[in-house]
Amino acid sequence: MKHRIVVLGAGYAGTYVAGTLARRLSPEDTEITVVNAEPDFVQRLRLHQLAAGQEIEAPELADVFVGTGIRLRLARVTAVDPERQVVAVADADGELGYDTLLYALGSHAADHGVPGVAEHVFDVAGRPSALRLRERLDSLDRRGEGGSVLVVGDGLTGIETATEIAESRPGLSVTLVARGELGDRLSAGARSHLRQACDRLGITVLEHTEVEAVEAARVLCADGAALASDATVWTAGFAAGPIAAAGGLEVTENGRIVVDRTMRSLSHPNVYAVGDSAYAIGDNGRPLPMSCASAGFTGMQATNAIVGRLTGRKIANTKLEYPGNHISLGRRDGILQMVDNTGQAKPKYVGGRKAARIKAGILKMSLWTNSHPTFGLPKRKHRLAPACDASPEKAVA
Repeated sequence: MKHRIVVLGAGYAGTYVAGTLARRLSPEDTEITVVNAEPDFVQRLRLHQLAAGQEIEAPELADVFVGTGIRLRLARVTAVDPERQVVAVADADGELGYDTLLYALGSHAADHGVPGVAEHVFDVAGRPSALRLRERLDSLDRRGEGGSVLVVGDGLTGIETATEIAESRPGLSVTLVARGELGDRLSAGARSHLRQACDRLGITVLEHTEVEAVEAARVLCADGAALASDATVWTAGFAAGPIAAAGGLEVTENGRIVVDRTMRSLSHPNVYAVGDSAYAIGDNGRPLPMSCASAGFTGMQATNAIVGRLTGRKIANTKLEYPGNHISLGRRDGILQMVDNTGQAKPKYVGGRKAARIKAGILKMSLWTNSHPTFGLPKRKHRLAPACDASPEKAVA
């Protein structure tokens, strides 16, 4: 009987791992299935562009996985039962059994318990929500009277969303609400560059402002201010979905699966987590942030661990680090900010068109890599060991 590997989610991490496993493991004794709700590969790093009105490439997953032997199941995951080793999905068959599970369902916008967020805000955490925001912005533009867009949260997603909307839709008034100082995780030079970009694009920045509630047409702040808003975009952090916790996996407060150095669940050894779904400790002793870079590193480590354990090989450590931030400020400006081993911004940064070109190159490379998940990998197909190891830790290089 073949060893069943099920991958939940076909984002940056899930697509990469599924393709790599298909290239490295023999189909004679392994069967790989990817479950994803969307039929296309979603470039999450560019969803703020989609919301602003631009078209972004979305390759069909059926084409991405053609010739790899991977089975694609288009369905929404509704539950995971690690005791029975079963995944519940919203399609006609309803269930899917596994021997090894890779959990890569990503994250969604976190409301942090703020009243009104669930009912009244927009976000760019997923393709459906980004398209919903796009429709709202279109309606404001058609109205011909302008409109106010309030972006809550000045993390990377908030900065990119505010600048993209301001550049793409100059008829709208954009306000960026920052809980602290704008760009406080950047170097002094990069912060200055960011402020200049906001000024150039006509973005109003409200610093040291905490949102206490969201209503249909306004946002209420802790200092008593009421900010009018025709479209409130929530970018104040992310959280993993409730499925892992509901299934009994050990998770953090925001739903991320707690894993060991090889991305293996601490509570259920035949479950691995990658990307935003994983709570992994980096080489600097700090938790890896939710990011595309983390998706790549955790995906490589999980792949090495799964292949190693199933084939009886030694498991090599992949570096787990966070090198820096690449931030787009519209289509012709950007910031590339590297960080040190403690996660603090280094003094030097790259800004302007050069940073924008670097960011565009990174996005193009990420899309191509995930559209060709088996390209350039070893062609040798490894057979499984006589007894696949699902016990606690094997030797790790």
